[in-house]
Parts: sequence; structure tokens; C-alpha cells
Amino acid sequence: MQISYTLHSLQKRIKAVFLVLIFLVCSLGIRLFVVQIINGPELQRKATDQWTRDLSLTAPRGSFFDSTGDSLAVSYTTYNVYARGREVTDTEKVATTLSQLLDLNYEKTLEKVSKKNVSEVLLKMQIEGDLAEKIYEVKLDGIYLAENVGRYYVYGNLLTQLLGFSSIDNKGQAGLEAYLNEYLVGEDGYSYVQSDLQGKEIGGSIRYYLSGIAGDNVTLTANSKVQILLEKVLEEAYAEQKAKSVTGIVMDAKTSEILAISSKPSFDLNDPPRDNLTELFEQSKMKAVTDTYEPGSTFKILTIAAALEEGVTNLEDRFYCPGYRVVDGQRIKCWKTIGHGSQNLVEAFANSCNCCFMDLALRLGVDKFYEYMECFGLGQKTGITIKGESSGILMKKENVKTVDLARMGFGHAIAVTPIQLLSIVAGLTNGGVWRTPTVIDKIVNVAGDVTYTPDVEERRILSASTSEIVNFLLQKAENKEADYSFVEGYNVGGKTGTAQKYNENGQIATGKYISSFIGTYPADEPEYLFMIMVDEPSAGAYYGALVAAPYGKSFFSQLFEFYDLPKDDSSVVVQEVIMPEVTGYSLTNAILELKKVGLNFEIDGSGGIVIDQLPPAGTKLKKGETVLFKT
Repeated sequence: MQISYTLHSLQKRIKAVFLVLIFLVCSLGIRLFVVQIINGPELQRKATDQWTRDLSLTAPRGSFFDSTGDSLAVSYTTYNVYARGREVTDTEKVATTLSQLLDLNYEKTLEKVSKKNVSEVLLKMQIEGDLAEKIYEVKLDGIYLAENVGRYYVYGNLLTQLLGFSSIDNKGQAGLEAYLNEYLVGEDGYSYVQSDLQGKEIGGSIRYYLSGIAGDNVTLTANSKVQILLEKVLEEAYAEQKAKSVTGIVMDAKTSEILAISSKPSFDLNDPPRDNLTELFEQSKMKAVTDTYEPGSTFKILTIAAALEEGVTNLEDRFYCPGYRVVDGQRIKCWKTIGHGSQNLVEAFANSCNCCFMDLALRLGVDKFYEYMECFGLGQKTGITIKGESSGILMKKENVKTVDLARMGFGHAIAVTPIQLLSIVAGLTNGGVWRTPTVIDKIVNVAGDVTYTPDVEERRILSASTSEIVNFLLQKAENKEADYSFVEGYNVGGKTGTAQKYNENGQIATGKYISSFIGTYPADEPEYLFMIMVDEPSAGAYYGALVAAPYGKSFFSQLFEFYDLPKDDSSVVVQEVIMPEVTGYSLTNAILELKKVGLNFEIDGSGGIVIDQLPPAGTKLKKGETVLFKT
């Protein structure tokens, strides 16, 4: 049977075929668009994963520099060792060689290099360049080296708590290494090599290398030379006073920038005690920022500043100290139980008379006292860029009794952090303006752009005229023999403090004290502030004048020598005297003997007979120094 087609039917068939072809072409075009444009990047990634093997290249962490540009912490190239089991031809040889070179367990190494079902396995991280070279020279099939980054701290145990340290995988774990980790880490790079279906490298294939971007660099306010001086003094205090710990700070009085800060004991940042987590945690703490303590007499700087500013006292004001005050029916002793007698304000501050400061606090009253303390920043964080800052402890005003106020006046019943107290003293002595203490100057990226500067708050807490009087009082307090005698020829001011510690039940811990000293230079217009806090000294004395002040004298003496600063008054010569024998004397006669040679004293005990003395008879001392009587 013959089929005939009309022209119309042929046209219909051609149109149908044409439509089908258009549909197929469009479908193919859409599919190609989806594959190449929409899914292209993901498919390309999958394809790359199939025919390449990659190793991560850790970006260098940003470096730390001191305020003079001196390097403190830097990164250097190390190497990670990987094994690709599919390419290892002699597993026993490889395991034997690497276990010996890398100090690895042979059985575990053999197990790792024998794995054929994974692309690669990490054998060891961060080996040094000389060891990497040895591995490269033995030409082990299936063993690869990838660049990593190690961390090196130029001065070892300098700025241990401030800098902190990072882990083996370059993540900050303590100090600024942890606090600033997001700035320091950088962006990692990669190394690619072409491989076959089994994951084996294709000989002669193209290698790809994508370098990382280094992290941002941090410039600190700390000065490494000043820090070295501070660390030396703290080490001496820690050893000689047999203390639980010693903390020190050096601050620029005008800007509140931290020039040096540390606690002892500490450790070498290149070799942290990772096998002793308790020791690692304790010695990593920035005690100057995290720990609170009852300041004792150094707090009297705040009380006298508030009293002068409020007008409840003046330099001609007089006080009588019989050795105690009775407040709310409670007898509160002065540290000098026999009393200071009649004294003016300058003498009372120099004598650190508790009775005077109880009177000043009571004259202010609870409302005014708290108004000033809150203005100064008590019970508040300073805002310093260090992790874990404490705010101190300030009793709720509505709970304060008269007896509590009296004790607060001389630095008891209140708790501060060292950085909090020193930043307030900076404000009181630099013209009355408080500034946020800072440890970071700036952070800069690899392009040279500044990515961070600290926020610094400024607020007036005292008038400039009262600030001048505070500086005058601090100068008179430490130069007991004559002006410029604390450090011979230099105008250094200061205040010592002694405070008892409390146990977990809130009771006084017998025989446990914190001795402290705050020093200023030059005393009339301070540029440097120094603070040392000796926690639980156990070498025989605990008064701040005996335990802490000598290290303040040592620090300033070394600072003046290092910077070759001329004396403020070269005519001052402090006479040497010999400590007399007073053991067995009545307290009255012992004091008379000391006055003959020009020595000051502290008393430990409430008896009338001297049973021991520190230092022993015959010791050479500077006229005006302080000795201890035990009665």
C-alpha cells in the first residue's frame, strides 16, 4: 500500500522535528548553564579534590613588638610531617626511620604509614628545619613535608603573663596571644599536587602553591628595657622574702600606659609547663589585673585626696594618736600601738597613722566618702585590654556602718586590684585626670593599615591644686631623713602598705600579710609610677616599709642608672649608720637608741620589751631607713 504525503502534512512533520530539536538544544543549553555557571564552582572543587592532594600551609602569626620596636614574639618556619600510605613502598623502613628521627613510637608509626584508605595522615607537627632537612635527604616514598609556623619568644620569660602563649596548632591559649587571637592568626595557604585515581602523585605533574597572609602585628606600650629591670627586682623580692608571689607594675603617670608588668613565679614562654596544668594556670594569671586584695596603707592616698578636695582637712590640721580609736564601741588599733602622739597632717601621712585616717573618713561621712570612691573608680573595672579583669570589692553603701567607714579610711574592709589602685594613683598625681590604663599601642596589618587602637577614657577625679598637695605628701612620706634621701639625690615619693589576709571563712589568716609599695618619680610632677606587691612574705618581716619599699628603692636606682639621669640634688649625701643592739631593751629605751643614730622603726607585737630585731646589730644601714622591733 503506497502512502502519499501532502505538502501540508510534510510541513507539520518538519515543524514537529524542528520543535523537538529546539527543545533538545534548549534543554542541553540549560543543562550546560546549570553545570558550568551555577554548579561550576562546586563541581570544579570536587574535581580538584579527586585529582589533587593538598596540604595546608599555616600563615605566620602576627608579631609582638615593644614600644621601641624591639621584637618580643615572632613566628618562624617549621614543618609538619605527613604520610600517604598508598605511596609508601617499604612501610617497615619508613616506620623505623621516622620513629628514630622524630622520636615516635615505632608500632604507632608503622600503623599510620600502612593506612591505604586515607589520603594522608599527620605524623608530627612543627619539627625544626634541620630535622626536616634530614628527612628530606633520606628520600622516603610517601612522606611529605608541609610548612607550618612555630612561635619564638625573644626574651623567654619576659612578659610571661602579658604575652601568654599559643598551642602547637597556632591558637592563642593565654594572655594577649589568646585575647588578640583574631588579629594574630592570619589566613592559611595551601600546597596542591596532582594525583591519580588511587591518590598517588603523578610524576612530573604541575604543583600549585598558594601562600598564606600573615596575621596583624601588635605594638605594646611596654618597654623591654624597663621590663627587664622590673623582672630582676621581682625575682630578688620573690627569693629573698620567700613569698608566695610577687607582682609589679611600672606605669607612665601622664598617660597610664603600662611600661612593664609581671608576676613571679613565672616560666619561659618557649617552654611552658604543660605537664603541670595547676602550675601553668597559676603562673599564667595576670595577678595585677585578676586578683583583688585589701590594700592597707597605700589606700590612704585616696582617703587623704578626698579629704583635701572636700575641705575637711588641710596641711596645718593636727591629730592626736594614743594608739587606737574607739568606734561603735570597737577598739581599732593604730599599727603603732604606743601611739604617734600629736602630729600635723604631713607627719600623720608620713607616719601612716591609722587614727588620722579613721578621723578623715568619719569627717567625710559615708555619702561623701562613697561619692569620691565611686568617682575614683572603686568597685569598677578599669577597661584595660587584658582578659579576666576583676572590679574589686566595694561594700554596698547602705550596709556600711560607722566602724566599717573608719576601717575603710586606712585601707581595710575594701578590696582592689593592683592595676585599679595604681591607675587611680596616676589620676591623683598627674593633675587630677584619670585615664584608662593601656597595654596595647596599636595593631597593624601586613599592608600597614592600623586595625586597632585602644579606647581611652579620660575623666577628672581631682582638682589640679589638690593633686599638687598629694604629690607633696608622697614626697615627704618616703624621704624621712631629708628631701631626696629615699633614693639619694633623686626626688622620689611613695607610700607603703601592709594588710592582713583572710581565709575562706572570712576570718583573719594568722601570720599571712600582703606588703606593698607605690613610688612616684619625680615626686612633684610624676612621670613614672612603680608598684610592688609581695604576697605572704615569710623571711621574718611583713611591714611594707621593710619588705616592699627596699625593692622600690632598688628599681628606681637601677632606672636612674640605666637612663643615666642626673640627680635632682647632687648635694644630698645620706649618712651610713650601724644598727645598734636593742634586743632585751625596753621599747622606750630601744626607740631612744634608734633616734640617736637616725633610724625609723616598725613594731611587731604589743609588749614592752624588745625580744628580737631585724636587721641584727652591726648591720650597715642608710640613715632614715626602717627597722623592725619584735616585742
